[in-house]
Amino acid sequence: MTALPVIVGMGGINAAGRTSFHQGYKRIVLDSLDAKQRQETFLGLACLMNLVRHNNGDYTLSNGEPIDVADIEQKLGQTILDGTLIRKIEKNHFDVDATHGHQKLSFTNKVGESIRFITKKRDLPNPVPANWIVTEIDSKEVEVSIEGTLEIKHDTYRDNPIKAAGQFPTGFDPSVLYNSRYQPRGLQATIFAATDAIRSTGLDWQTVMNSVEPDKIGTYSASVAGQVNEEGFGGLFKSRLLGERVSTKQLALGLNTMSTDFINAYVTGSVGTTFTTSGACATFLYNLRAAVNDIQAGRTRVAIVASVECAVTPEIIEGFGNMSALANEEGLKKLDNSDVVDYRRTSRPFGENCGFTIGEGAQVAILMDDALALELGADILGSVADVYVNADGIKKSITAPGPGNYITMAKSVSLAAQIAGEDSVRSRSFILAHGSSTPQNRVTESAIYHKIAQTFSIDGWKVAAPKAFVGHTIAPASGDQLAMALGVFAHQIMPGITTIDKVADDVHAEHLDIRTHHYPCEAMDIAFINSKGFGGNNATATVFSPEFTKKLLAKRYNDKQWESYAKQLEATIVNQQQYKTAADNGHFELIYRFGDGMIDEADLNLTQNELTLPGFEKPISLHVQNPYGDLLNK
Repeated sequence: MTALPVIVGMGGINAAGRTSFHQGYKRIVLDSLDAKQRQETFLGLACLMNLVRHNNGDYTLSNGEPIDVADIEQKLGQTILDGTLIRKIEKNHFDVDATHGHQKLSFTNKVGESIRFITKKRDLPNPVPANWIVTEIDSKEVEVSIEGTLEIKHDTYRDNPIKAAGQFPTGFDPSVLYNSRYQPRGLQATIFAATDAIRSTGLDWQTVMNSVEPDKIGTYSASVAGQVNEEGFGGLFKSRLLGERVSTKQLALGLNTMSTDFINAYVTGSVGTTFTTSGACATFLYNLRAAVNDIQAGRTRVAIVASVECAVTPEIIEGFGNMSALANEEGLKKLDNSDVVDYRRTSRPFGENCGFTIGEGAQVAILMDDALALELGADILGSVADVYVNADGIKKSITAPGPGNYITMAKSVSLAAQIAGEDSVRSRSFILAHGSSTPQNRVTESAIYHKIAQTFSIDGWKVAAPKAFVGHTIAPASGDQLAMALGVFAHQIMPGITTIDKVADDVHAEHLDIRTHHYPCEAMDIAFINSKGFGGNNATATVFSPEFTKKLLAKRYNDKQWESYAKQLEATIVNQQQYKTAADNGHFELIYRFGDGMIDEADLNLTQNELTLPGFEKPISLHVQNPYGDLLNK
């Protein structure tokens, strides 16, 4: 039997809030929630944003004034709304109204005169340029005389035309939640997301680790740009040009493998498979595909699938902006025929738009094979039947779309029809669109859905687009889509694209249901997570709901096995609720095992049959199956 990869936990953070227990999803559909869910969402966000503190059952504002949970929306509601989702870039990233840079300036001496200035001796360049004449004034200062031209770079500030991004909720700072040791923001977010995902399972992690052979646990994660903040590549690339010193950490911590490495080294303590692949905007799905394939093949039984990108920096934004890929102020003003820009509505998938909006995020999903999930009493959030990846073939422009996404979407729909039936695909499936918010994307992506809907006789195919709310987080973007899909499965509210007034006239919407408001929907069986990455990195995942997943597994397991599972699930749900309450109150207790539980290699026990590691109950079998036996038998 082929193992079914089951989702048993998901955590993370983006502009909408925390991923676990659908907090970010509920922020997006806030106006459609009942009073209890709405109050719960405001409380969780208020504590996440450090607007409210919880201690010994009491809630206080940051100034120490007591506050009742029922009063949070009234007193802090607008602040919470303003500090989440896409909004004007905040100054903790950089000042978009006065973005710092350097400008060249040339000095030329007048005829018969030289350029003269006084400086500290220690500030002289080494070696001194040949046309500089240096005269010592005292032990600390010198006078410099230059014949010819002197070229310098001086500080300058410009009004950045791109002013909005999907940022973590205002006031959320992962660096203060653990001993972050000057780590880049993306890796801080990784520690938060991994902890959130693990605790969301309701399972004791050491029990999970001891339930399988140590090499049957895998971590699959990546960034695209790597860590581009000052503590990573951002600082590495410009330190010398700014006259500063390169640190010993910037190169290593900048690598796009670091989210994988941090999860293994500081959170899970895994010694199993480690995997990192980047596929532009489809990176999360690329890593999910590897995990799904390994679970199906039996190589992995527990998979941590993750992706992170914190690239709200002047350099990354200028790079995308110069490609005309980002929505800028001029373009938005033209669209709205207004002199005022609404920063909340910069991302407009499938509407009249002028570019995407960058975002920051970290998403982590925990998957298991179905047998282990039932054995441990894991809460089943859904399952991933498969992930398809295809390229576009020959291109003129490397960033232009192509036919690869037709292949991935068609295969995903075909697989779903075979497993769930054509009726489920037609009436109980929906699309989590890439929906980048560019004029080209709205046409080409909708054309794919239109063609496939025609082929499979689908009408009114529901489409949601998370980037309208959280921006384009690049590597974890399809993780944002998966998080929204799980929210729809759980709450049966389909997020509309509320940032557009109407679907653009050139969108192929004949067979699609794209709405501008949130609305209740019937229970969904299938979500198609679709991603179209730069360079031809196309991927689509077929994801089943928890109810449909259980319906499938009921054919594999008998009543006695289900009874045992249900009994263990009770304890899991209790643990989940305990974490949910703690997290909603701002108590995250991040897992950061810096040097805790290091393996002494001298204590390894190695035989020809197995390898036993200290700290792990089960040994690693060394009976590796020879895949080339047919060659030896001939």
